[in-house]
Amino acid sequence: MMDKKEEKLKIIEGVEQPSSINTRILRGIKKSTGRLLTAEEYFQGIKSGNRTLLAKAITLIESNRPEHQEIASQIIERCLPLSGKSKRIGVTGVPGVGKSTFIESLGSSLVDQGMKVAVLAVDPSSNRSKGSILGDKTRMPVLSAHPNAFVRPSPSSGTLGGVARKSRETMIACEAAGYEVIFIETVGVGQSETTVHSMVDMFLLLMLPGAGDELQGIKRGIMELADMIILNKVDESSEIIINRAKTDYTNALHLLPPSDSGWIPLVCQCSSVTGKGIELVWEKISEYFSFITGNGYFDKNREQQASFWFLETLNDEIKKMLYSSPEMKKIIQEYHKKVSVNKISPFEAAQTVLKFFREKIYHE
Repeated sequence: MMDKKEEKLKIIEGVEQPSSINTRILRGIKKSTGRLLTAEEYFQGIKSGNRTLLAKAITLIESNRPEHQEIASQIIERCLPLSGKSKRIGVTGVPGVGKSTFIESLGSSLVDQGMKVAVLAVDPSSNRSKGSILGDKTRMPVLSAHPNAFVRPSPSSGTLGGVARKSRETMIACEAAGYEVIFIETVGVGQSETTVHSMVDMFLLLMLPGAGDELQGIKRGIMELADMIILNKVDESSEIIINRAKTDYTNALHLLPPSDSGWIPLVCQCSSVTGKGIELVWEKISEYFSFITGNGYFDKNREQQASFWFLETLNDEIKKMLYSSPEMKKIIQEYHKKVSVNKISPFEAAQTVLKFFREKIYHE
């Protein structure tokens, strides 16, 4: 029997004992409390493919703090010459259609072929709490863990069209990091998807076969934007239902006016779970990009998008100037009360407030 005085644990000399503190976490804390990196340091990290610095740069891009916005602007300015070479693909569809699973399946196939894929998944923000779950990485476990992939969930923050306000700037940063294919997964609100359409090269609309009247749950406006309709989850439906849905959508597309690109939209089918049809979908996507590159629409569309986002950004900055001024806030609040008790019409109140705003600008 072991003597009570004898030590039960013996330390073997020459073997260094591990620290009780995780030094990696400690270094991370020190970095997080240290100085903010310069725009050049962020850019060099992005350029070298550092996903951590890319993620941190995107956080600055999405931030509303003035000091963050200043650095973010410098980062984007540096990234711009390296951007514009990727395939930008928008993916939308009703909630539950399997957008995340589709991107996971297609994206995994592409990274296995040696491509670099980025996914900007826009998560719906609550109108009450203003928060988002940001759980898209959990729905793309394989793709998000791949070294050639970058998955970034972002809150929609109430932006019209179900796309984050800074998604275009984020795309530029991803392109500078060398990502060849960029997917933008929208909220799938069913309306006002023109915002995401105005920043991508191709627009995919996912639908479910056998979900009732095939054309009932889809708006004409979204149909006109779609470059391809993809029937997802075909493994859950019979061939008769799938063929009927494919015929209905194909006929509906023929009734729409021709697209500006000259491309005739088509209908494909796949199962994101089994992977059936995924290769064919990418084959058709590649055909689309070859088509719009060959007829010059690719470059023309990018130029139009840049002009559109210049005007959108200008409008955002003007609104920011209007609502950030303490003086204007006071005037807006004053006339807001008058409108609510019918002392003045909304139109007249708006004109009066804008008059104050113009005088303030001209005076400055």
